[in-house]
Amino acid sequence: MMPKQLMPFITLISALIFNSCTTLLPATSIKNADIKAYKYVYITPTNSLTSSYGTTMYGQYYSSSKTINPSDEITGLLSKEGFIRLPELKSELANETLIVNFGKSGTRDTGMGGYTIEVTIQFVSAKTNTLVCSCTAEGQGSTEADDIRIATTRCLNKLLYDSNQ
Repeated sequence: MMPKQLMPFITLISALIFNSCTTLLPATSIKNADIKAYKYVYITPTNSLTSSYGTTMYGQYYSSSKTINPSDEITGLLSKEGFIRLPELKSELANETLIVNFGKSGTRDTGMGGYTIEVTIQFVSAKTNTLVCSCTAEGQGSTEADDIRIATTRCLNKLLYDSNQ
């Protein structure tokens, strides 16, 4: 028989194992034009999200928290590809500038109390205000911050590196 003190810990570990077995839906993208034709990005500001998780073991509560700001995450991934982030839109650079919008676009229940978070990222021409491309992906981790980080990375990887469009 198992000691009562171990039950919350075993429950948490079991939930994490079952949630990690979820298959994420494939990331999707729409490409109306090549983003490599652009040099600059203006990323719409986003708020930081802090999420946490915890458990009680042997009468002691243990917790951890994580924070993410999606616009910072997007900046890092696009900077790595050579894009230059502008602090504000500049009319003289409109021909070479993409406006990048981020949004949480859904959640999906995966059973056993787990869920995924879906994000969509749009790239809009600063000159014409038309959609150049967009991507959508979901993520699942141990916190909402992890979910968003995973989904954002999967989304941009699909857009930037997947040639099977």
